Amino acid sequence: MTEQPTQTGRITISVDAMGGDSGPAAVVAGIAKSADKNPDIAFILHGPEAELRKLVAKRRVLNGRVVFRDCTDVVTMEDKPSQVVRHGKQTSMWSTLESVRQGEAHGAVSCGNTGALMALSMMRLRKLPGVNRPAIAILWPSRNPQGFNVMLDVGADVRADAKDLLQYALMGASYARNGMALERPRIGLLNVGTEEHKGRAELKEAHAMITDFADQASFDFVGFVEGSDIPGDKADVIVTDGFTGNVAIKTGEGTASLIGDLLREAFKYSPLSRLASVLAITSLNRLKKRIDPRRVNGGVFLGLNGTVVKSHGGADATGVSAAVKLAFTLAQSGFSEKLAARVASTVELAQDAAQAPSKAGE
Repeated sequence: MTEQPTQTGRITISVDAMGGDSGPAAVVAGIAKSADKNPDIAFILHGPEAELRKLVAKRRVLNGRVVFRDCTDVVTMEDKPSQVVRHGKQTSMWSTLESVRQGEAHGAVSCGNTGALMALSMMRLRKLPGVNRPAIAILWPSRNPQGFNVMLDVGADVRADAKDLLQYALMGASYARNGMALERPRIGLLNVGTEEHKGRAELKEAHAMITDFADQASFDFVGFVEGSDIPGDKADVIVTDGFTGNVAIKTGEGTASLIGDLLREAFKYSPLSRLASVLAITSLNRLKKRIDPRRVNGGVFLGLNGTVVKSHGGADATGVSAAVKLAFTLAQSGFSEKLAARVASTVELAQDAAQAPSKAGE
C-alpha cells in the first residue's frame, strides 16, 4: 500500500535515493543530517523500499519524517537520456520528479545522471512559459560578502543565443535574490574581455538586451566580465552558455584538487614544515571549510515548473545535506512561483518592446 505524506506544516523534499556513487546509505545519512538541523523538513524517499526502510530505521531523527516510494529500477550514469525518457517510468529518478509534479513535494534532489535528470525534468515538469532553454545554476566560492557567486548555465545546454543569455540573467538574478537574500544582485556576462567591442555577435546582442532590462528586473548589470571575475567581487551572478560554464567548473574543481594536493605535499617536505602544519591547523581547517565543494553541493535547474536540485554524483552525507538545504531554502522562499512571475513579466515586456513603433524613421 502506498503511503501518503502526512507532514503537515513541513517543507517536503522528494529525494532520489539511488544513482549516486556512494549508494543509498550516503543519501539516507545526508537527509538525516538535514533532519537533525531542521525540524521543518520532511522527505519522500524513492528507491527499493525494503532496503531504504532498514537504513532509515537506524536514524532515529528520521522517525515519522520519511514517506517511501518503492521503485525497482535505477538510472545509471551510463544510461542515455533518450532511453530514460522512453523506458524510465519505474526508476527512482522518475518517481522523485513525479512527487513534485503531483504537488506532494516542494522540491526534488537527485545525485543521478545529469543529462537524464534534465531530460526527465523537462518532460515531467515542463518548461516555464516563455523559457526557451532551462539552465543549471551553481554556487562558486567568491570574494563577495555572501561568500559565493551564482553561475549559469553550467551544462544544461551547450548552446545559448542572446535571448537565452537574457533569460539566464533574469533567472540568475531571481535565484540570487531568493536563495542568497541579495535584494539587487549584480549581473556579469562572461566574455574574453571587458571591452564592449570584444566577443561573439550573440554576446554583444545579449549585452544590449540585458542592459535594457536591468532596471525593470531590479538588478544591476556590470557588463562583460572575464574568467578571473568568476570567483571575484565584481558581480554576484555570472552568465554564460552551458559549454563555457561546464568547462569552467570542471577546471575549477581540478585546480582546487591540485592545490589541496600541493599543500599536503608541501607540509610533508621536512620536519619543520610538518610542525608548521600542526601550528596552522586551525587556519587550514577554516580554508578547507571555505572551499569545500561538498558544502555548496547542488546545481539548481532553472526555468522549470518546479524546483530540482542536482547533487554531485560523488556526494557524501555532507554533500547530500547541502543539496537538501538548498532545495528547502528555495522552496521556503516560494522561489518557483516568483521565478515564473518574473519570466512571465519579462516575456510581456519583450513583446511590448517588439510591438512598439520603430524610432528609426523619426
